[in-house]
Amino acid sequence: MTSVSPDARRIWRAARAPVFIAVVLVLGAVVLTLARDDGTHGGLDPGSADPGGSRALAKLLERQGVHIQPTHSLDDTEAALGPDTTLLVTDSSLVEPARLAQLRGRAADAVFVGAGQDALDLLLPGVVVKGQDDPSVRSPDCTVAVAVAAGNAMLGGLEYEAHERGRPCYGGSLLQITGTTTLLGDGTPLTNDRLDEQGDAALSMRLLGRHPTLVWYVPTPGDPAAGLTQRSLTDLLPRGWLFGAIQLGVAAALFVLWRARRLGPVVTEPLPVVVRSAETTEGRARMYRRSGSAAHAAGLLRQATLERLHPVLGLGAGAEPAAVLAAITARTGRDAGPLLYGPAPEDDASLVRLADELDRLEGEVSRDH
Repeated sequence: MTSVSPDARRIWRAARAPVFIAVVLVLGAVVLTLARDDGTHGGLDPGSADPGGSRALAKLLERQGVHIQPTHSLDDTEAALGPDTTLLVTDSSLVEPARLAQLRGRAADAVFVGAGQDALDLLLPGVVVKGQDDPSVRSPDCTVAVAVAAGNAMLGGLEYEAHERGRPCYGGSLLQITGTTTLLGDGTPLTNDRLDEQGDAALSMRLLGRHPTLVWYVPTPGDPAAGLTQRSLTDLLPRGWLFGAIQLGVAAALFVLWRARRLGPVVTEPLPVVVRSAETTEGRARMYRRSGSAAHAAGLLRQATLERLHPVLGLGAGAEPAAVLAAITARTGRDAGPLLYGPAPEDDASLVRLADELDRLEGEVSRDH
């Protein structure tokens, strides 16, 4: 009988090429990430030339006399703030709400990008997130001076609504509170690839250039002062990554099931050589001897003897031991109970004696027959 189901070795041989390619791709991505120069940072970074960076806006502000102080830690941000500074937080979701409120109290103006409901409950009570939409060209539809002067702009992301004091613009993607605190649904108008569209440049410069110093805070997940130690990894990952990971897991499970499936039933094949029954018996005997299975070998000998004696004694294959022993006693006059159903031998010598006795008993029953 030959099994055609793939074993672990065959599965590994089939899968090692894709696994090797995946490992190379991951290592290559890590190397490229680590080798990136200082000119390409994360999103909305004032030193990044990437499409999602903000180097172009930073250069424009510097030409207007605004001193930009980039920070990546909460401690450095607090030290840089003062009464004549504007605070920009590029990702409010990476900072605990209580720390955001502390930062807001130390700056003259503040602009928060992507502040969620948890942050708003402490930072700006009464402001709620009413929805979320993709970036698009929107008109101000408000009386906020910076929005009216900028005109149409590319905004999107979270949309805010305030019950009191707040003035929403661009469909709620921009909300200004008492003229000193501004919420942006996302950082689209601040990025390099959108700065030259519509009134994004005018809007961004008016929001961030009102004071001589701009503290540009780009939070990092590794900053313990920002309160991220209480967040799990899944809280920091975007939803798209989690959905992608689930898809990869399902694909991996389907791939395993596909590679591990049976290709068909077990088929019979003729042996390439003829093995004599005596050689098979000797081979099994050597295996029993190496493993010290005298008891198992004795059981096989007794079972084989009974199978040969049943027809001679006129008994069926399922005859009870009592009926077998009674028939043997009636035929030979000896009690064969200890021989056929007694304890198993403890060593090879006892096994040999048992085999001789069984052979002798079988001869006596057959001779009397």
